[in-house]
Amino acid sequence: MRVLEHSSSQGSTPAVPTPGARTGPLRALVITGSVGAGHNGAAFELVRRLAARGVEADCRDYLDALPRRYRLLLRDGYEFTAGRTPWAFEWLFRSEERESLVRSLTLHLCRSAAGELARWVGGDHDVVVTTFPFAAQTLGMLKEDGTLTAPAVCYLTDPAPHRLWVHPRLDAHLTVTGATAAEGSARYGVPMAAAGPLAPAAFGERPDPAVRAALRAEFGVPPERRMALLVTGSLGLGDVMSAVRALRAAEDTVPVVLCGRNERLRQRIAALPGVVALGWRTDVPALMAAADVLVHNAGGLSLTEAMVAGLPAVSYEVLSGHGRANAATLAKAGLAPWPRDPEQLSLALARQAARGRVHLAPLPEHRQAAAVVAELARRRREQGPHEQGPHEPAPTREGARLPGLRQAGRLRLPRRRPAAGTEALTEPAASAGRIS
Repeated sequence: MRVLEHSSSQGSTPAVPTPGARTGPLRALVITGSVGAGHNGAAFELVRRLAARGVEADCRDYLDALPRRYRLLLRDGYEFTAGRTPWAFEWLFRSEERESLVRSLTLHLCRSAAGELARWVGGDHDVVVTTFPFAAQTLGMLKEDGTLTAPAVCYLTDPAPHRLWVHPRLDAHLTVTGATAAEGSARYGVPMAAAGPLAPAAFGERPDPAVRAALRAEFGVPPERRMALLVTGSLGLGDVMSAVRALRAAEDTVPVVLCGRNERLRQRIAALPGVVALGWRTDVPALMAAADVLVHNAGGLSLTEAMVAGLPAVSYEVLSGHGRANAATLAKAGLAPWPRDPEQLSLALARQAARGRVHLAPLPEHRQAAAVVAELARRRREQGPHEQGPHEPAPTREGARLPGLRQAGRLRLPRRRPAAGTEALTEPAASAGRIS
């Protein structure tokens, strides 16, 4: 894996054309996955930031590259297992971390998308980025067998690294925080680098006191009481009712619950006295500005947005699998405590709210995700495509494989024990502007 040094220049750097090289704006392909809303949110923000740098970015949904049966399996299977059979979701999550039947079936699913992804990439993109773990595996396979020669990047939207996010053939693994990068590098032996959160700038704006006061008044939150914003993701998954009951019992706390698109959940919570139940909202930056503390159960996009807003967070009644892993990473890094019962929750709410607004230290611009991606694209354009042997035309998606994909994806990541001291990870120092 190559190690690249990033330029510290601001904005996009025009490519220096080589003889026969393609000219025009740099082009990127951003691949998301429409399972929940978090992967989409990060992808859309990356597209916006790349456009500001003069990079034309296309955004595609990984699920569109899958045969229909696998598309339904990912989308409906996630909602069913994470929401109704948490023990099964935990088992699946852990099984992905080792050589297992589950891991083999996952790689089979990822291989089934390779032909379509190869068509999407074609020869027209200078860099490919994904915010979805299954797509990271497929891109790694295409890199491994030589079909994809453009740089390929994975941006981890979860606080906790997981094997699904990691492929040794990818050119870069980017994370929101240094804590995630340090944990992932130690566990898998693949370099990772913090590239900052991908959330709209509106979350980082100073709260308007008038808007804040108006929203709190609308929700019936007196100035002397604490507004706890409980987020449940776009699907409203998890043991939300237990979390609501614990928040109601916490002293001086008014729970305001974002139920996503789960109307049934919203109606159940709305029937409880002293609780505000909201459906899908587009004014989340204003809601976070009005709140005193965020309570989450998954560690996804809402948690990232809260970090940008400086809103202190607490993990509670977390989902199995990635929810538990994310809560553990956040707690070790000192980013969000993980209380396990109502009494601990009440203490954590008071302590976090007392901190006030606490923002992540900003990264230098050249280390932020859009700058890293633009730099990889620029270098690719300057150097031109690598020489490669001829490939057969990409086959149809249904059951076909690209040449070499029977073996692709069989590289094994070295699992490592965390280095001493990583039990209490903090934000590591910048790595001299280098990323691999």
